[in-house]
Amino acid sequence: MASEERRETLLNKREEKHYYENCPGCKMDLHKAGQTGLPVKELLTIWVVVLGTALPISSLFPFLYFMIKDFHIAKREEDISTYAGYVGSSFMLGRALTSVFWGAVADRYGRKPVIVFGTFVVVVFNTLFGLSVNFWMAIATRFLLGFLNGLIGPIKAYAAEIFREEYQALGMSTISTAWGIGLIIGPSLGGFLAQPAEKYPAVFSKDSIFGRFPYFLSCLCISLFSLAVGIASFWLPETLHNHDSRMPPQSSYEALEKAASDTKDGNESAPKENLFNNWPLMSSIILYCVFSLHDMAYTEIFSLWTVSPRKFGGLGYSTVDVGEVLSISGFGLLVFQLSLYPLVEKCFGPIVITRVAGVLSIAVLTSYPYIALLSGIALSVTINIASVIKNALSISIITGLFILQNKAVDQRQRGAANGIAMTAMSIFKAIGPAGAGVLFSWAQKRLDASILPGDQVVFFVLNVIEAIGVLLTFKPFLVETQ
Repeated sequence: MASEERRETLLNKREEKHYYENCPGCKMDLHKAGQTGLPVKELLTIWVVVLGTALPISSLFPFLYFMIKDFHIAKREEDISTYAGYVGSSFMLGRALTSVFWGAVADRYGRKPVIVFGTFVVVVFNTLFGLSVNFWMAIATRFLLGFLNGLIGPIKAYAAEIFREEYQALGMSTISTAWGIGLIIGPSLGGFLAQPAEKYPAVFSKDSIFGRFPYFLSCLCISLFSLAVGIASFWLPETLHNHDSRMPPQSSYEALEKAASDTKDGNESAPKENLFNNWPLMSSIILYCVFSLHDMAYTEIFSLWTVSPRKFGGLGYSTVDVGEVLSISGFGLLVFQLSLYPLVEKCFGPIVITRVAGVLSIAVLTSYPYIALLSGIALSVTINIASVIKNALSISIITGLFILQNKAVDQRQRGAANGIAMTAMSIFKAIGPAGAGVLFSWAQKRLDASILPGDQVVFFVLNVIEAIGVLLTFKPFLVETQ
């Protein structure tokens, strides 16, 4: 009854509050005003859409080493990691070139068209990547996948607009959870389903399409999932206001009261600010870039390190072994983000969480070279625990930065702000795999060095990047919008 009375009160004051009957943004405001309880439907919607676009980003990493080897482009085994880094970077390079454009499109025409289009881009180009017959086809399809898919910036704006204020942290946590799980389950699928004719000869013949294209099956499965998500996305509600003035803010009834008073004070059409002069936004974006560089480099290095031979300091794992590790990490990450993170964020705030998670991440990565000295069950247990902890810490950092970025701007510029963030982040994430591949190849050639031999130098460099990120979380660099 209370929620119905609240909605009725809001409807009765529509004229005073300047609500527009056919405005999708106003309809979403009214829906949120009358909403009670946990928004399960909205959480599930965001989770599935983000998962569909996150799965292909890193699904290639467990088998990329073997794919490059099959292309016969590397002259030495130690050089395979370098070429793998180039393929891994091509997606982010493409995304860096168009993220601002897709953010502007989302602000002009709505979040929904960009989300739907981006989902179908995954279907087409991820499938083509699985059918790659040479190095350059793999580069081109990954580049176009990033170039044409501008979904992740608008979906963050969408999440900020579809949830009531008390569920904002949970909404952003849902995005980062789906993103993080996609970056883990994707490689899990890549590990389990790569080279199926060799692993499951009773099911897949070497003369079948999956025998001739050994990395197609995992790409096809992800593309089919994205196809289902893309079709379902046609029923997503739009959240963007389509009127030019007297725009109410996207939050609860109290915020709508504030919008009315602002209108009476003559602030109906305040000019948009220059986002580059918004230091709370820019500082959080710069910090986001630093941690994104670290995370993408870590993802590339972890996959290369686990499958590389023991003689080079790796774990000598198969793609199936890597898939098992990442599957366990994905389950642990899901439990952590849905049960613990919202509570921790409410108590300590995103900045404190980012600092603590960064410091703990350095400690975990320092142990990795010594984990490689283990074997058998001790190795399996230790690497699984370390992987769960590391991924939970990384996602905690990214979630906190998502919250800071969306708090720094209003709805009219949220798509553009996330576009800027995606562009900058994509540049750093493009550098990450390429740099990681080169670094890993170099490390394998200096196994007998007196200082930081072999993979020790790889994890040392990752820790330096993480330490820089932690230092930047302090004032006067990082400023939180009040």
